[in-house]
Amino acid sequence: MNAPLTSEPMLPLEGLTLPSFEVPAGACDAHMHVFGPETRYPRVPNPHYTLPDGKLEHFQGLMKVLHLDRFVIVQPSFYGTDNSCLVDALKDAGAAARGVIMVEDDVTQGELEVFHAAGARGIRLDLFKRAALPVEEIKAYINLMTKKVASLGWHLQFYAPGYVVRDLVDFLGSVEVPYVVDHMGYMMEEDGLTEKDFTRLLSLMNESNCYLKLSGPYRVAKNKGYEAVAHVARAIVETNPRRAIWGSDWPHIPKSGRDTGELLNLLVDWAPNPADRKRILVDNPLDLFDFG
Repeated sequence: MNAPLTSEPMLPLEGLTLPSFEVPAGACDAHMHVFGPETRYPRVPNPHYTLPDGKLEHFQGLMKVLHLDRFVIVQPSFYGTDNSCLVDALKDAGAAARGVIMVEDDVTQGELEVFHAAGARGIRLDLFKRAALPVEEIKAYINLMTKKVASLGWHLQFYAPGYVVRDLVDFLGSVEVPYVVDHMGYMMEEDGLTEKDFTRLLSLMNESNCYLKLSGPYRVAKNKGYEAVAHVARAIVETNPRRAIWGSDWPHIPKSGRDTGELLNLLVDWAPNPADRKRILVDNPLDLFDFG
């Protein structure tokens, strides 16, 4: 078992790059994580990284600097299916926040309704953990979770390697609830993904309930720099700006010293039309996460 990656110190708020464009009122960070003390929120056995300093209070300060008004807390793998930290953060944040939880396969509708009352609006499916399973088993899992969220008006969020997304593309076109594919589809050339694979994924934005998330450019680009994935982000926006959302992936585990303001400003290049940026930052999250 490899040792967990060491989470780096957080960039101070005064070190953030300020927005280089007029951030529209109601702007939403649709993908961030919150962490709390291990004495209160126990981690999973053998996590991939050490506890980040990702406190809600720090992120709320970041929001003021970057002119963000809403945010979505995504359950991190660090806590597995124990959503206690997320639920407590939703309670503290109030109407400005929504949540995307991780649950066991046998979660009941009653349990999901409790999460709904707390502010959850989606289930995160960690397909990295299931990547070695036969595709038919993954499809069955997605169908199971689709049935669980349908009556609540929730969506599914796919955290998946690009080669799994590729193998599921035709199937995803038939998923009957809205679904979000994280980190621009995670379609990396080093994993054998091609331009044709990405083009087919893009088509789902017009043919199905698919949203693509403009998040994690450093995950996809690895050490090549953000410009290496700029064409991917632009293609998403050009295909259908009404089916794109933006997320910072804060606190950028384990590189917690990344500049979230710099990431926000990438939208100037990715979505140069202010109307498209408003759709991505305001309108689409309003619909998807049911902000009241």
